[in-house]
Amino acid sequence: MRPYRLVPIACCLGLLLTLAPLRASAADLIIFAAASLKEGLDDANAAYMRQNSDNVKISYAASSALAKQIESGAPANIFISADLDWMDYLEKRNIIRPGSRRNLLGNQLVIAAPADADIKLDIGPGFALADALKGGHLAMADPDSVPAGKYGKAALQKLGVWKTVESAVVRTENVRIALLLVSRHEAPLGIVYATDAAADPGVKIDGIFPTETHPPIVYPIALIAENQDPAAKRLLDFLTSATAKPIFEKHGFSTGVE
Repeated sequence: MRPYRLVPIACCLGLLLTLAPLRASAADLIIFAAASLKEGLDDANAAYMRQNSDNVKISYAASSALAKQIESGAPANIFISADLDWMDYLEKRNIIRPGSRRNLLGNQLVIAAPADADIKLDIGPGFALADALKGGHLAMADPDSVPAGKYGKAALQKLGVWKTVESAVVRTENVRIALLLVSRHEAPLGIVYATDAAADPGVKIDGIFPTETHPPIVYPIALIAENQDPAAKRLLDFLTSATAKPIFEKHGFSTGVE
């Protein structure tokens, strides 16, 4: 299916504004970050700005879209991807600063349902996901390019159920739009990160995918080579510091990722 675009514009305005590209002044530090990081990174950034005079702005979207924007010359200082692949993509093109790359956070992959839904899934080989959809859609970030969707497809393939639900998948531009479809009852189930589900009271977690069913969920962070502002290194050091760890952990992310 093509990426899902039928969500009413008025209902999504807040999300679209949040994820829209930023216009920044020369004095701003710019982070391009995976959409799933929003609550945790917003809090960490607020803590950083309380301690420093730097003005930091964050652009949230799918890691794939952000990496392509950076490759095209978008003015980012720091990139945080939701998988290793898109950071590798930039590193192979010499776009990230050598020696600056670090693994920042980890996450879990879950199936989310509307908070008032009477569904409980036991995730395992051959589980009855197609039956649970009851003819509805399975909301996922695009499994061809967006990390959450790639993890989700890998897990469903490992469990032997991808072919049973592939035709029902609604491919969204990022994981937060998949979450929104579930929260608004436009899809009975969605595959998102545990931190996404925790951030939206309109959904509940109906099952957690075993870690062995998909590649490890790792969020790498790195400086962009072209932008040499020394303050960017200070910001990166803060986000990877012991001070920032409990902020991210409060939102459900794991730290100390190898």
